[in-house]
Amino acid sequence: MKAMLLEGEWAPRRGFRPLGARRVAPNGNLAWRHPRFSIVDLPTPGLQPDEVLIEVRACGICGSDVHLYERDPDGYMVYPGLVAAPVVTGHEFSGMVVAVGSAVADLRPGDAVCAEEIAWCGSCHSCRSGLFNYCERLEELGFTFNGAHAELVVTRAKHCWPIEGIIARFGPDQGFVCGALVEPTSVAYLGMFVQAQWRPGATLGVVGAGPIGLAAVALGRAAGAGRVVVFEPSRTRRELALAMGADQAHDALEAEAMVAVAREETRGRGFDVWVEASAAPGVLDPITRALAPCGQAVLIGLGPHRADILPAGLVRSGAGLRGSLGHAGSGAFGYVIRLMAAGALDMGRIVTARVELDEAVACLERLRDREQGKCMVVFPR
Repeated sequence: MKAMLLEGEWAPRRGFRPLGARRVAPNGNLAWRHPRFSIVDLPTPGLQPDEVLIEVRACGICGSDVHLYERDPDGYMVYPGLVAAPVVTGHEFSGMVVAVGSAVADLRPGDAVCAEEIAWCGSCHSCRSGLFNYCERLEELGFTFNGAHAELVVTRAKHCWPIEGIIARFGPDQGFVCGALVEPTSVAYLGMFVQAQWRPGATLGVVGAGPIGLAAVALGRAAGAGRVVVFEPSRTRRELALAMGADQAHDALEAEAMVAVAREETRGRGFDVWVEASAAPGVLDPITRALAPCGQAVLIGLGPHRADILPAGLVRSGAGLRGSLGHAGSGAFGYVIRLMAAGALDMGRIVTARVELDEAVACLERLRDREQGKCMVVFPR
């Protein structure tokens, strides 16, 4: 099968601690140097009893994939999360089941599915507590085991979700594209509705209008937001944010100006919920200074920088600042799939480029300017 493979040089920086004997870095930017991508031919993967083989129809190129591709001045990948190499990338995907393992009961060949990227074990203390995104034996599709920038992908059946309702709503071509966007949309869903405990009528500020930020805009509008305001330096992405339902989309601003605009947009209160989806330095200070009383700021963007905030402001306002990783648990995938099937979310509108697999490496290079919405790798059948 044809696939896009990430390779690199294992060169741990001083003080780095690997995860066990495998070359798995909890922070890829501290261990993997000179990352390189290529299109290769690989054997058709085999199946374990609890796994399914899926023919990929669509797989997004995520900002995380771009960070795997980019290098810092010392040649290390920029991505600060869990990664092993060599590995086939790609974790936002949908496709058709073509074979199932002997222990799989709920899926069969011909089923249209998407799948979780967070490969939780189900047996550690975190998983037994329902904290799947914080699994103590965490593996990640497209980061620590082969992903879906490939003609075929294998994953456990328990991580798959049927998307027949999405296909029925949008038709096969657009339906598989929307199905591939369930994963990033579920990341925003979990942050907003589980971590931030969203309420209809809340005001929403979004920093960064990449796919996660755009999903936050669409979810906020679908969930009855009182006002949705986006801060994003890219003109193209600001236009996409408005198309997805934002009331206003502002260029990136200095901290004081950002606070002033946020307060003006909310009649002085600050936003009830902030979604930080940019991983940009310098944004936490204005976000925490423009939170409504008992508001919540959710950090989804993953960056290596440090930040300064004024804790006293959070104490006085009762506001909260918390991280949100992943999309597993709380039924997020199921809820997002139903919202899409009902026509309440058309995430396919954020796709600004469709490419075939042979063009995917070149697409990674183009995405470095952060000007596009979502680039989708498609596999015509």
